[in-house]
Amino acid sequence: MSGLDMSEAIKMLANEKNISVDALLQVLADALVHAYKRRPGAADEVEVSVDPQTMEFTFTAYDVDDDGNWVNGRDDTPRKEEMGRIAAQTFRQVMSQKIREAERDRKFEEYANREGDIVTGIIQQADDRYTLLDLGRVESLMPKAEQVPYERPAPGDRVKAYIVEVRKTAKGPQIVVSRTHPGLIKRLFELEVPEIADGIVEIKACAREPGHRTKIAVWSNDHNVDPVGACVGARGGRVRMVVNELRGEKIDIVPFSEDLADFVAKALSPAKVKEVIISDDLTQADVIVPDNQLSLAIGKEGQNARLAARLTGVRIDIRGETQTDDGLDDADYEEGEWVQNAETGEMEWHAADGSVITREQYEAGGAAEADTDTDAEASSSDEVATETTDEAGGDNA
Repeated sequence: MSGLDMSEAIKMLANEKNISVDALLQVLADALVHAYKRRPGAADEVEVSVDPQTMEFTFTAYDVDDDGNWVNGRDDTPRKEEMGRIAAQTFRQVMSQKIREAERDRKFEEYANREGDIVTGIIQQADDRYTLLDLGRVESLMPKAEQVPYERPAPGDRVKAYIVEVRKTAKGPQIVVSRTHPGLIKRLFELEVPEIADGIVEIKACAREPGHRTKIAVWSNDHNVDPVGACVGARGGRVRMVVNELRGEKIDIVPFSEDLADFVAKALSPAKVKEVIISDDLTQADVIVPDNQLSLAIGKEGQNARLAARLTGVRIDIRGETQTDDGLDDADYEEGEWVQNAETGEMEWHAADGSVITREQYEAGGAAEADTDTDAEASSSDEVATETTDEAGGDNA
């Protein structure tokens, strides 16, 4: 093969493997170094340079002195017939190995800076431990902890996922993706809402219970643009696309407000709030709602209050307008969890002190509180009207 033919072959191989020509020439030089050292009478060390135009190789041999320095550099370029069968076999093996390593490095570099991005993949395999997604040139791993409960995509389904981490391993890059990360919600809205992609509308905070419900707070940098309306879209078209991708997960969209009391009231949508009292340290919100709005404000199993607390970053205590003390000490019922009664199927509140009350007792005399692992971000803004999309169809509340 002439030098010109070999140069064209190198370019074709580089295109096929999606590796730069320079990187492939370096792989070739490394392979020649290994092959040279298998040659009888080889020097201690050698450097190989490759002319990319003529594809001529130059071997510069060196001796190594007692201090480890390379000395006595000289030309020791062997003729083709001098390399021998073993050296040729070594060249092929090393060349294949180096090409695989170069491919792995390129794939890692391609995804190393994409943490926080959204990707589309095809389900390859799913079991109790993880799900494999084919992203085209690489595969990604979705651990069970990053999968939405009750979501069972079948092999061949196309889904979107959020890149959580990119690890470099001996077998190539390991890309960990998630369907539960709140960042997935933000990225999906960026795809569907041009105003978010352009920076006109911002998602200030997001609270999510994957597979069930999500609340997002949005803000507009242009007073002529309604942030909630932009996210909902005409007849709910934009938010519906996000809901469909999330397999029916409900999404509430509320306007962000710098006024914490106002923000808390909006975060509790679709419930109507009468009064919000913020503590001096800005960590507690006492919310008064009309009696007929108490159940709606708390939500099923406390979900609405819990998401509102995470969205705003404060602890929320919800009380009815005319709520009276029925002998239930609020402090005793602030901490606990909802548990389904195995016999009746009804939900019961198991308080931290060990006592148990029914939902009716809880709503009549208990206090609904929600703790937060807050992600809420503070930002200056003008007050905007509250709208909420409660259902997947994107209806404003």
